[in-house]
Amino acid sequence: MKRILFPTISVLLFTNSFAQQYSSDSTKSQHIQEVIVIGTTKISSKENKPLGSIDEYLQKSAKVDMIKRGAYAWEPLINGMPTERTLITIDGMRIFGACTDKMDPITSYIEVSNLMEASISSGQEGSCHGNTIGGAIDLKRNKMMFGQKKWNFNVNSGYETVNQQKIFGAGTRFKTEKFYTDVNFMTRDAENYKAGQNIEVPYSQFQKINISGISGVKLGENKLLEAAVIYDKANDVGYPALPMDVSIAEALIASLKFQMLPKSDFLKSWETKVYFNTIMHRMDDTKRPNVPIHMDMPGWSKTFGYYSHLKSVVDQHHFLLNINGFYNKSSAEMTMYPEDKNEKLMFMLTWPDVRTLAQSLYLEDQLNFNQSSSVRLSASVTMHQNKVESEFGLNSLQIFYPEMKAEKNRILKSFAANYQFDKNGFQAGFGLGYGDRAPSVSEGYGFYLFNSFEKYDYIGNPYLKNESSLEANAFIGLKKEKYSAKISSSYFHISNYIVGKIIPHLVPMTIGANGVKSYTALDYATLFNVSLSTELRITEPLKWTTQFVYTRGKDNEQGNLPFMSPFSYQTVLRYERNKFSSEISVFGNTEYRDFAPQYGESETPGYAVVNANLGYSFPLGYAKTYAKIGVENVFDWYYTTYSDWNKIPQPGRNFFINLTFSW
Repeated sequence: MKRILFPTISVLLFTNSFAQQYSSDSTKSQHIQEVIVIGTTKISSKENKPLGSIDEYLQKSAKVDMIKRGAYAWEPLINGMPTERTLITIDGMRIFGACTDKMDPITSYIEVSNLMEASISSGQEGSCHGNTIGGAIDLKRNKMMFGQKKWNFNVNSGYETVNQQKIFGAGTRFKTEKFYTDVNFMTRDAENYKAGQNIEVPYSQFQKINISGISGVKLGENKLLEAAVIYDKANDVGYPALPMDVSIAEALIASLKFQMLPKSDFLKSWETKVYFNTIMHRMDDTKRPNVPIHMDMPGWSKTFGYYSHLKSVVDQHHFLLNINGFYNKSSAEMTMYPEDKNEKLMFMLTWPDVRTLAQSLYLEDQLNFNQSSSVRLSASVTMHQNKVESEFGLNSLQIFYPEMKAEKNRILKSFAANYQFDKNGFQAGFGLGYGDRAPSVSEGYGFYLFNSFEKYDYIGNPYLKNESSLEANAFIGLKKEKYSAKISSSYFHISNYIVGKIIPHLVPMTIGANGVKSYTALDYATLFNVSLSTELRITEPLKWTTQFVYTRGKDNEQGNLPFMSPFSYQTVLRYERNKFSSEISVFGNTEYRDFAPQYGESETPGYAVVNANLGYSFPLGYAKTYAKIGVENVFDWYYTTYSDWNKIPQPGRNFFINLTFSW
């Protein structure tokens, strides 16, 4: 398959037959897709905390929840599904974490200083860049433009009292008629945070630095070459919900893009990107007291990939063709150091140098019947291969699977159809979809991975079938000048639903573990969610928004699935006039009663939290300045949510200040 992947890249890079003029909205889909604006390069009074983390921005979505293991690097859930069943990309690039405990989701390697928006897709609407079950998030970089020669500068700083977090960032942008560049960095330094009632949560500190650069050059009237890089490094990251912390998490993400923008009635754009990213992640328990046996657990992930987008228009048909592929190498190991120095070290490969090679073809047709109705049809096929490169790792897994072979090939498929109607403020739509996915590296090839939530060691299963999903979705809404409302719902029937099953005769490796589980598959599981969003313009400067979400998941024996959101709500009253803005919000959820004890869950009380903030924009010399001050968890409630790993408490009362200068 390598012989297929890399020649394809070369052909797409150097063939001029697909060159097009870009049309910004000719193929843009509006089917139940959500966009969250991110970034600080432009002063915005609309954000409740402009220098908040990417995680805090994503939580605004009705489709996204977060599993929190500490104050840093939360794991996104889309439609109640974790990262194995979802897809997260940065500008379409595939990136894979290097931590077996999922302490490094892709969202942890970026910052608000270098991203413009997060595009959130539900179910098979998110299959453009790869296979998914629950949906996708594409984190999009700030877009630069050519223009008259001009420099821009910005400086950002912030402080939060709940964990003494200090935030500082700066950037510069320069553009001419034929060249542009954007360079920025941001640092965060936080101590242990305090939960409600001034209770300190130990091992919740973190430090990080993020540096980003992007440069483009115009090769001709309709040709662009763009290079981009992100370097992110976090140190001394505490995870209070886990038995180990992280001494270092480091990522380098680089890409080179070629785009052609010719004038044509048929072909509208052609964009090709090649990229590379490498991630190193090291778990560490040296700062924890009373450790039974010290462990060192590093992990590595390297990915080479490409994609090539071609957009064209034929009558009322708007076509998108995406040919993409990647090659990933994932490995992780564990070394245990006995207290008795005379005893031998214990070593094992937890990810046995697994190589993943994938080549995909995605085709989409958005057919506009008229100005008010359209349908989008999409389909994809992927050739997917896993190979265990380490002979030692292969031999270890063959203890449990004697007939296991080093290589496994799969064919993955997806298709979706979505209809949308929009006329005179009335909106409605429905869709159907099918998609499948391959097991993750942990699910297929993990070796004694400890799940601290369930207290079981996990062993992968290379014989797992593809997990597949049939889905249906619908929405109806009304949008007028002073008010709007929209209700959306999705239903998933997931076959071969991958979970862990206890193996009674096996002894756990981890001290204190309840036993050993092997990944297996249920016949099926079902998942349903519904959300309601409203907006009311009470007066010109005063706006009231609300959002309500409910999710329910069950297996084939009517048992509950884990991390399903109970009835949750948020309501925001916002005042904005001239240079001044203010906001008060309430968010929370009801008691978590439909929990899944077989996966380590228990009942969680309901809660309601009040936040408030004030913002003001004013000139300061040559600079435009925006200041935002606020308080989160006004009443200092001590609470935990259904998605807090091992019920770690949420932060208590937090005063913050964000300052942004640009000139």
